[in-house]
Amino acid sequence: MIEIRDVCKVYNLGEVKVDALKNAQLSVEQGEYIALIGPSGSGKSTLMNTLGCLDRPTSGSYRLAGEEISTMSNDDRARIRNRRIGFVFQNFNLLSRTSALENVELPLLYAGHISSAERRRRAVEKLTLVGLGNRLDHHPSQLSGGQQQRVAIARALVNEPAILMGDEPTGNLDSKTSREVISLFRELNEMSSITVILVTHDINVAKNAKRVVVLRDGGIVCDTTDFQQALQVLQSGFEE
Repeated sequence: MIEIRDVCKVYNLGEVKVDALKNAQLSVEQGEYIALIGPSGSGKSTLMNTLGCLDRPTSGSYRLAGEEISTMSNDDRARIRNRRIGFVFQNFNLLSRTSALENVELPLLYAGHISSAERRRRAVEKLTLVGLGNRLDHHPSQLSGGQQQRVAIARALVNEPAILMGDEPTGNLDSKTSREVISLFRELNEMSSITVILVTHDINVAKNAKRVVVLRDGGIVCDTTDFQQALQVLQSGFEE
């Protein structure tokens, strides 16, 4: 489903060049649940932005469902994002003056000729799926942090994406609420075979994934289904 080969990302900051990704290699099959971990500046968010078609690699190949992404125009990448990928962010990114229902409907406004009745039906379905069927008309200020993140997850799911991506999705939540949100990610992965890819600094979040990718200094240094192995590699990097 996802295949990146020799992907590099270089940022030019004035006269300084920063190698944010170095010759990254990664394959992801449909239905996997992956955590991307590593210290600050390791390249995990850059990798997420690349996989999510938010950014284009400087060099290398990125194929998503057989399509080469690295040479696409911005408009074509936006089309792919809207069709195949749902995003969940640390800060929820909800519109404060609109209801939960309207927030979830929003991506459907960009999806083409979908009637208002169908938009509402899909939004209600996804909000019910994440346990907020009784909070349709509540605004973000009327919801807890965990509930806001559930709205954000429902919004990410409303276009029926093949991939759900989260960038520190529990970063603004307390430990109990974090566990509830991560449990929801796992349930979604197991019952619908949606591919889940999360960037996290939280070891408790990462250990719930079925596969862990560790990054350091822009490179992938470990890719394993053994969480303890990933943890050892991560800790060895801090000790160097």
